[in-house]
Amino acid sequence: MTKFKQQGFSNTFKNARKGMRLVLKSEINIRVHFCLAMVALALAFLFDFSVERMCILLLTIGFVIVTEMVNSAIEYSLDAVFHNRYSRLVGMAKDISAGAVMFASVIAIVIGVLLFGSAILKML
Repeated sequence: MTKFKQQGFSNTFKNARKGMRLVLKSEINIRVHFCLAMVALALAFLFDFSVERMCILLLTIGFVIVTEMVNSAIEYSLDAVFHNRYSRLVGMAKDISAGAVMFASVIAIVIGVLLFGSAILKML
């Protein structure tokens, strides 16, 4: 079994950027999340969110995107190990991973409604 050699500090950032590009190119859900994040951030600036509200929004966006990226990594890893063969346990792991993304997205929607709903009500 081949061991991975220790990387330099700059290589870890290069690999992270490569991972970001890879997931943005290959995963439609990540692109959708990024587009929705840009809309949410634009609206937050339009509604002149406080620093606290902006922090909550950024943490929520990060939570969803990181969850989606971990889901993709789990799916790719399982496909590599099991060579795309069906296994009930692999299916369960993928479903649980996808469920985590769905849960994060639902929580993000609730937070978005709370943040933006109150901002819209203040305008009325």
